[in-house]
Amino acid sequence: MQQDIVRQKAFTRRALIFSGGAAALTTVLVGRLYYLQVISAHRYRVLADENRISWRLLPRTRGRILDRFGVEVARNRRNYRILLIPEQTPSVERTLFVLRSLVSLDDRDQRRVLRDAQRNASFMPVTVLEDLSWEEFARINVHMPDLPGVQPDVGETRFYPYGQSLAHPVGYVGPVSPEEQTGDPLLELPGFRIGKSGIEKAREKVLRGTAGNSQVEVNAYGRAIRELEREDGEPGRDIRLSIDMELQRFAHKRLGNEAGSVVVMDVHTGDVLALVSAPSFDPNAFNLGLSVEQWRALSRHPRAPLVHRAISGQYAPGSTFKMIVALAGLEAGVISTDHRVFCSGKIEFGDRFFHCWKKGGHGKLSLVNAIEQSCDVHFYDVARRVGIDRIGQMAKRLGLGVPTDIGVEGEKDGLVPSREWKRERLGQPWHQGETLVTGIGQGYLLVTPLQLAVMTAQIANGGFRVKPTLIAHEPQASVQQATAPPPREALGLSAGPLSLIHRAMDLVSNSPRGTAYRSRIRKPGMEIAGKTGTVQVRRITKAERQTRLLKNEERPWRDRDHGLFVGFAPFDSPRYAVAVVIEHGGGGASSAAPVARDVLAEVQRRDPGRVLAVGELVADETPTEI
Repeated sequence: MQQDIVRQKAFTRRALIFSGGAAALTTVLVGRLYYLQVISAHRYRVLADENRISWRLLPRTRGRILDRFGVEVARNRRNYRILLIPEQTPSVERTLFVLRSLVSLDDRDQRRVLRDAQRNASFMPVTVLEDLSWEEFARINVHMPDLPGVQPDVGETRFYPYGQSLAHPVGYVGPVSPEEQTGDPLLELPGFRIGKSGIEKAREKVLRGTAGNSQVEVNAYGRAIRELEREDGEPGRDIRLSIDMELQRFAHKRLGNEAGSVVVMDVHTGDVLALVSAPSFDPNAFNLGLSVEQWRALSRHPRAPLVHRAISGQYAPGSTFKMIVALAGLEAGVISTDHRVFCSGKIEFGDRFFHCWKKGGHGKLSLVNAIEQSCDVHFYDVARRVGIDRIGQMAKRLGLGVPTDIGVEGEKDGLVPSREWKRERLGQPWHQGETLVTGIGQGYLLVTPLQLAVMTAQIANGGFRVKPTLIAHEPQASVQQATAPPPREALGLSAGPLSLIHRAMDLVSNSPRGTAYRSRIRKPGMEIAGKTGTVQVRRITKAERQTRLLKNEERPWRDRDHGLFVGFAPFDSPRYAVAVVIEHGGGGASSAAPVARDVLAEVQRRDPGRVLAVGELVADETPTEI
């Protein structure tokens, strides 16, 4: 009996222990459930949603770039492409092998895909091919069951309908490089493009807009089932240029196979109507990515098509600089308007002879006639009297050797030398003979074609400051507003010297003795005024002068002179200025002046400055006889 009581007590004790343990375990389980389902409900709901819901960035449509009349010079077009998500395919190599049987996927593309797949997170899509035809895109969609991880996609790509004609000012877009990654997730999207040069780069944020986002429900494989929420960002804004596309095309075509530049400006507003650099390149090729061979061909081309000569090319101005020297002398009172010098073909200074381009000399010439006939000896004399300091001050006042801040990268400053510059840069004193060489626009002097256009515009408009711009001014609401002159800043030049320069430039183009007479415009009311320039690219030896100088066409291309011309039109009421540089083109009269004549005739025929202000369309007229 006693044993039964002991057993019963032991059983009861065990039952209590087990019951207590079960109760404790139940309490723990209930507590854990309460913690998970009540206290941490929000946290785990978020985690579950993160597995079920995918947030995706939505890049907006890139803004267009338009010319001054609204013509699209950079727009977007549909882009059929193939993406690959590495984590969704058992073997990237195997998938690419199957793709090669369906579309043109070369070894270079395959290496790039494998590299990007290894470098990026496995869930990030990698762009395999872009710009597919509809037939190729449809073929991929049909074979989707055999292509795990492959995602056909329809996006947008940049397109430049005018190709080479406007490549340098507009620029191009290209894939984001590792150096350009700023932590912005938008830049990590497959196939995303950003501006690499020109306006595309300078106005990147304006053109890009603001990205939106989409909340998408996905299955266990990451495939989208439905869109839950969407927030659209701001599309990129359009940018209107001051460029007249038809004039740009005309000038580019007129340069032909030459290496050089053409700049056309409105002398009052500063609108750049044409900014041509040749040779050029196709910006559409950069959009999809160049092969190594294509890049080498461009970068090693002997005529450097990637260089934007209009703003980055630096040249001695040659005889186009003589107007600066004349203005400096007249403004300083060192010479008068009837200053005369006898030219025998050379002048002796120190132990050197400084030669005129005309071996037999010009005889006795006034300042006006010296500009008309581009006499070097006359300007050796003027430069010696004026001095390098005054010449440099006048050059910079008129925009030479000073960046214009036109708004795109790559602009060079040029160089207007001075005593201080030579001492600091070369550690040498300035010599008077160098002043003589500067007087005819050579020596250390360097300017860009855009600076030459600015100089010419400020001479043409009566001595008022002009800032060149690539972005068009807003059209005025009425003709009355359009004809009202904008506020202008005077450069402090006297009317008399400017009038003399105008008369001399008129004679250059319209007098039988003028160096550009053969390139005159005959139509009344469209006459041009200008100045030629010829720049030696090598020193002429004494032996060559004593025997016979080879003509430009007899020399190798790189030994030929540069040809320059600056001018404005119409002469009676200046509105348009032009600067033309032809590298190794020979004399300015024979190479640059004919191009400038044709461009000034075309711009007057179109008259884009007047049309933009009044809000009219350009009339499609037949070319004017010149």
